[in-house]
Amino acid sequence: MNAKRPACAAPALETPAPAASQTYSYSDLPLAESASTALAEEVALAIAYNGISQAVMLVTPTDLEDFIVGFSLGSGIIEDASDIYDLQLTGSGSAQYAQVTIANRAFWNLKQQRRQLAGTSGCGLCGVEAVEQALPDLKVLPGAPLPPIEWLDGLRQRIGAFQPLGQHCGAVHAAVFMNASGELLLGREDIGRHNALDKLIGGLIRQKISTTGGLAIVTSRCSLELIQKVLRAGIQTLVSLSAPTGLAVQWARRHNLNLIHLPQKNAPRVYSPEMEKHP
Repeated sequence: MNAKRPACAAPALETPAPAASQTYSYSDLPLAESASTALAEEVALAIAYNGISQAVMLVTPTDLEDFIVGFSLGSGIIEDASDIYDLQLTGSGSAQYAQVTIANRAFWNLKQQRRQLAGTSGCGLCGVEAVEQALPDLKVLPGAPLPPIEWLDGLRQRIGAFQPLGQHCGAVHAAVFMNASGELLLGREDIGRHNALDKLIGGLIRQKISTTGGLAIVTSRCSLELIQKVLRAGIQTLVSLSAPTGLAVQWARRHNLNLIHLPQKNAPRVYSPEMEKHP
């Protein structure tokens, strides 16, 4: 693996920041003259598989095709991108609709799950009906070396190039992919932290970018559903700019996922694999 400090590649298929924001007026307290600022937008996206409504998610209205592919895989609805035969987006304004045609095998599994999700931007497990669905049996990763520390040097600042909407108006999370050479290749943003990761995974799949030896970076706190999504995507390393939950650490260790927290001022903290304790 290349131990040199990685370069920052140009963001792939970057969406202009204003595309997902609008300007709103406000007044400071105490009330004075009004001013205006850009705010991130969100839309309700209804997703149906083979004509059956499955979920309504609140998402940032960019890279919706990437989101649907990543959501389908990360939620366990499909096992492989080839299970999606067709994807059609319709609607306008705050109401968007996705009609997804999936393989019969995947549709049968979906019906067996008996899930109806009422999605929000804050929860990745809304509508799950049983503990078994929240804590599924996922494959253990083969394990991979930890990335060189040089790859993480100045990472918080370097991923800014992949956060056009966040730089423009804030209120969004980001997920970014770094390849096996330590280059930042692709980034996605959304009001929902799990939505941003779904978009990133979908973008990697749709652009046929290899995840071997690479790592995903999320700007949000790292909880269980993010661990499950990268496990299903086969990504071996997850870096979080905010602390992980205890359950996230347990799952990362159990499934051979490298889990690294990148604090704002301290050195990177490796939570998984668990290091041996010395007396």
